[in-house]
Amino acid sequence: MPIPLLWLGAGLSSLALGHHLHKEQQRNRLTVGRFPSEDSVEVKPQNGAVVCCGIYGVFEHSGIWFDDQIIELKGNGLIRAISPQRFLANRSGEQIYVACNAQRQVLVKSECASRAVSMIFNYAPYDLFKNNCHRFSWQCVSGQSDKVTQFSDLNDRLAELFLTPVHWQPAAIHF
Repeated sequence: MPIPLLWLGAGLSSLALGHHLHKEQQRNRLTVGRFPSEDSVEVKPQNGAVVCCGIYGVFEHSGIWFDDQIIELKGNGLIRAISPQRFLANRSGEQIYVACNAQRQVLVKSECASRAVSMIFNYAPYDLFKNNCHRFSWQCVSGQSDKVTQFSDLNDRLAELFLTPVHWQPAAIHF
């Protein structure tokens, strides 16, 4: 049965390579200055900030920071506020990152927090490609229901909205 294992290994290698190339494209388009884990300088999250964590080194999960909690769209469609520890639970990431500019100032829109809070305990029909955590985060930031499928789409939109490449800084939270 080594053939299926070879195919699995090849598939995972292709996924990792594609992820790396996608990151380089974003860097070249100047939509991302620093990806998660590329800088160790911590920043304090602010209400309405977009935050993310890693999932198994290939994917990211995003949400909105509010009062020491993170408002997220869960995979079952529930929009909920959870602790940073819960946000990281069952994911490979051990760190939460905050969207900032090159000067490490948090990128935040004042309306974002109120939009996110108003959606808590609502359900949205979750779909990995059509309605996921990145689209939810973008809706909170912009008030628009645009198609945002991948973390790279979220980065592109944030860079365009804030007129700066996104620099993902570690969050200064300790638990």
